[in-house]
Amino acid sequence: MRAYELLYIVKPTLDDEAREAILNSIKEIITSANGEVGEVDVWGSRKLAYPIQKFRDGYYTLINFKATVDFPKELDRRLKISEDVMRHVIVAQEEK
Repeated sequence: MRAYELLYIVKPTLDDEAREAILNSIKEIITSANGEVGEVDVWGSRKLAYPIQKFRDGYYTLINFKATVDFPKELDRRLKISEDVMRHVIVAQEEK
């Protein structure tokens, strides 16, 4: 298994329950693929560098997880389908 980092931005118009539901669904996707969810760091609402979908702010969340090498492609596919996730990036961590 390899260590990864996922940073995603959701629409600022979502309420706390909807943001928590998105976070829980991402955790479920990771664990269902035999991955391990590590630290979850909620950055909160931040100003975007440029408007995305006519929004100037976004709600940022960072998730550290471990998964197989093939898994990030599937997670990327599922996050692209989600209407509430404006942007996301998955980065492989350096081996220590």
